Amino acid sequence: MNKLNIPSKKERHRYFGSVEPLIGDKPTNKEDMKDLQNTEQDYFFKIDQVGVKNLTYPVKITSSIAPFEQHSVGNFTLTTGLYREHKGINMSRLPEILHECYQEGLQMEFSSLKDLTKRLAEKMKQESSTIQVAFPWFFERKSPQMQLSGLMKADVELELRFDVKAGWTEKVKMTALTTTLCPCSKEISEYSAHNQRGVVTVEVETAPGEYFPQNFKEILLDIMESNASAKLHPVLKRPDEKKVTEQAYENPRFVEDLIRLIAADLYLTDWVKAFTIECRSEESIHQHDAYAKLKYQK
Repeated sequence: MNKLNIPSKKERHRYFGSVEPLIGDKPTNKEDMKDLQNTEQDYFFKIDQVGVKNLTYPVKITSSIAPFEQHSVGNFTLTTGLYREHKGINMSRLPEILHECYQEGLQMEFSSLKDLTKRLAEKMKQESSTIQVAFPWFFERKSPQMQLSGLMKADVELELRFDVKAGWTEKVKMTALTTTLCPCSKEISEYSAHNQRGVVTVEVETAPGEYFPQNFKEILLDIMESNASAKLHPVLKRPDEKKVTEQAYENPRFVEDLIRLIAADLYLTDWVKAFTIECRSEESIHQHDAYAKLKYQK
């Protein structure tokens, strides 16, 4: 075997195009560098939100359903307002503030996230700030007959906005999967009815002076699932499958039915001010999906 003649690592890098650093004349100390973001003059418009997006960070989630505490990954958007006279913000400060809160035990609860939101506005010296964080929430579910356990998932997104003059705005968005069985198919067929997987998304905003309860995730999930034809399960044996399919047959739902039933529960929930619901059934006998959307403000 021929022995290869491999030069040193530095020579190899140079061979593949690396060059020595240029000797420039711009300052290297932070104190001597020009701060463009803090240049003040009239820039015509104020900006509602400016900041960083798709910032991924570890998050801690608590739940009244097992697992009661879990560690997951959150996708953050951190923004503040920007005065008309300011050219820009120092965006590097935003992840710094998030890391400070993370080290202090940040949790995916409104009481904990409020501190982060207000801290953004104060440290950036702006009148408003907004955070959005999306994360998967896992919860344990037992099969209806055999009581076999497994983990289910819902996707959660929290949004908090702080404004010195207007106060707080809180929103929650949740997407979960359900079973929907076609009422028309049940009505016209001799033998059975086709069912499909329903994708349900609910976004709610709190009423003035109201706050999301600590178990808001569990409440919203129950509203979404209890109005469907049946729940999804991570583990099903034959007795469980019999139970679930018969339950779906007893509770047929068009997307129109499901969205209205969810709306009724949200309307009767005191701490909900406004809501948007989307239902999409992934059809099993059609090429298309069935879809419905409803918005309501009390």
